[in-house]
Amino acid sequence: MSQLYSVASVDARAAKLARERIDNLTKPLHSLGRIEELAEQLAAIAGDPMLSGTYERRVVLIGAGDHGVTAEGVSAYPSEVTPQMVGAFLAEMAAINAFARAVDAELFVANFGVASSLPTHERLFDLCVAKGTRNFVREPAMSDKQADAALEAGVTAFMRVRERGSVDALALGEMGIGNTTSAAALICALTGADAEDIVGRGTGIDDATYARKLAAVRTGAARCDRNDWRACAREVGGFEILGLAGAMLAAAEARIPVVLDGFIVAAAALLAARIAPNVTGYFVAAHRSRERGHAVALEVLGLRPLLDLDLRLGEGSGAALALPLIEAAARMIREMKTFAEAGVATAHEEAALS
Repeated sequence: MSQLYSVASVDARAAKLARERIDNLTKPLHSLGRIEELAEQLAAIAGDPMLSGTYERRVVLIGAGDHGVTAEGVSAYPSEVTPQMVGAFLAEMAAINAFARAVDAELFVANFGVASSLPTHERLFDLCVAKGTRNFVREPAMSDKQADAALEAGVTAFMRVRERGSVDALALGEMGIGNTTSAAALICALTGADAEDIVGRGTGIDDATYARKLAAVRTGAARCDRNDWRACAREVGGFEILGLAGAMLAAAEARIPVVLDGFIVAAAALLAARIAPNVTGYFVAAHRSRERGHAVALEVLGLRPLLDLDLRLGEGSGAALALPLIEAAARMIREMKTFAEAGVATAHEEAALS
């Protein structure tokens, strides 16, 4: 993938043909709601109104990184938890592992900037840009060169996944103590939203910690040029957020649906959309998080979530749970018959005969 990050538009004609078929399937019009909309979107992504392929090889990719802003006391957990949780993912003992097994998805972790050393593992891609970002309250989180390197690392992570086999749907998650603070600042910077509308409780912080988090987000976002994505990333971004944005761009270039998890992944999606606006056509919003600013980010992206389960864990948990809906939507188009194919009279035909 080139530095231009060129992403083609989804196929509007394929979507139109898919909609025509969906409207003639043996069911009342629009009776399958969001599943119909999802099928239409999948047709646009694939360029195939019949969705003749499968969505059986599902992959969850978790981007991991640490954040210097934790020095401001913005999180309920210390940075040491980041490598510990990465270890839990690799040992297959976390929530995302249980969910990935439930939906028959493979799980990989990409280290984009964890501060501690991580063990070698076949499902871990070591693409570390630096040992955590700098404290963005005091200085820029990273350099422009590091921002570009993190994006490219995300592209590389996607390519590493594809080297293991085909990818039919890519679900994205994250792990990084302090990353809700970075994500909140990035969303504020990119959208112009007020910090109070974006900053949430993250891992369950108390009022004093929340006040520090709010102040940190305001400080960082105030330095950002809303019209310059790289400046926003440099000032307040996280390596895993940039890495996930790169993976999104690479997957979209390969015409693969990108299933978004929660708040932090939404920040990465906003960043990717600034870099290559067509990428939004490939985004499937898995769920609406309890994190306050997630709904704001989804609205700016023009996305409607498939699920609303009061989740706020991260790890790609919500994205994993939405993966079976993609297969269901594709099977609807492929396996259901139209009224004409099934020899079933429509309500209009019955009225004409009466």
